[in-house]
Amino acid sequence: MLPAFSEISHTETARALAQKVRKFVDEVIIPNESQLSQPGEQALQLQSDLVQQARRDGLYGLFYPLSHGGKIASLEDYLLVAEQEGRTEFSQAIFATHTALDAHMLSRFGNEVIQQQFLQPMVNGEALPCYGMTEPGQSGSIPGLITTTANLSNACWHINGRKWFISNADRATFMTVLARTAGKEKPLNQALSMIIVPVDTPGFRIERQLMMMGHACGQGEVSLTAVKVPEHYLIGRCGGGLELMSKRLGLGRLLRAMSWIGLARRCMDSMGERVHSARGKLGLLAEKQLVRQHFFNTYQAIASARELIRIAARGVDAQCPDEIAINVAKMAASRALCTAADSAMQLYGAEGLSDLTPLYGIHRIARTSRILDGNDESLISSVGRRLISHYEHHAVYPFES
Repeated sequence: MLPAFSEISHTETARALAQKVRKFVDEVIIPNESQLSQPGEQALQLQSDLVQQARRDGLYGLFYPLSHGGKIASLEDYLLVAEQEGRTEFSQAIFATHTALDAHMLSRFGNEVIQQQFLQPMVNGEALPCYGMTEPGQSGSIPGLITTTANLSNACWHINGRKWFISNADRATFMTVLARTAGKEKPLNQALSMIIVPVDTPGFRIERQLMMMGHACGQGEVSLTAVKVPEHYLIGRCGGGLELMSKRLGLGRLLRAMSWIGLARRCMDSMGERVHSARGKLGLLAEKQLVRQHFFNTYQAIASARELIRIAARGVDAQCPDEIAINVAKMAASRALCTAADSAMQLYGAEGLSDLTPLYGIHRIARTSRILDGNDESLISSVGRRLISHYEHHAVYPFES
């Protein structure tokens, strides 16, 4: 018998919540995926209804800070739950997994005003965040190229710039903006800051929605023209934006990676269903060596990525995050999802390319995973540089965790 994917040690609370989430996803969300994927008010109302149902079932915001209703403190423990949430792309809104990152950032680095005006309403489901880092015409992975400026005058930040590929741009109520608050004479670790901007602030404008592989994914481009917000909307300290960006990226990459593993596992399960279906048996799919290879490659990719995520998450829990471990885990999860989605589509044939299965949508997410939150090339270069630098001073690399 194959070893279960859940053999990693988790708290009993996480195990119990994972079972409840799996049941909710299978019985409530997946049967409604086709309606949720449609544009318009009907789909939004259905999503809102499912959010309320998840709240009633105690499954909303499970990885929020414990001080704000969360039920899981350990990122390593959350892996088991996040995988079950991630088995459907619609879980992000329904379980509030897409706001957990902002909840942790505002809880740790937001002042009292920020926590009252933005964090608590977000936890209550009355506010939705978005994050503005990447800018048109610039590489999103190079913070030194940030051109959006924020100047302090008369106890207010005056912000000018443009941001794009912003998730939830069309529905957000506030944005965390990464802006340059000092000139180029200052080192980068003293020049950037994060500031909250409510989207109804004069000068904040959604310029356009950005389609992702022909699909509306809530990505947008916004402009900030003479936007003015109070000085106390600053997150953390002035000039500390680079450090906050690093912390946000690290946690965000692991949360996304966990979700991608959930989708990859769903693809593998669908492969098993296909092989043992009437059509699969008629085609003797289980007897074909290349079909077996698809299963092997998918299992290996998922199992490897899960362990890498677990190791990286353990470092975050211990408050000593390892950027190499995080970046490698993110890439491993992305590759696992790409492998699983592609293998599943091959087994389903033309049906997998159609809207008759969720595989096309999952495949689209898989492809974007190689770019979002740091493209493959940037992460490979960063990890390679760090590994080479390590050997300047050490003879061995400490893989022990």
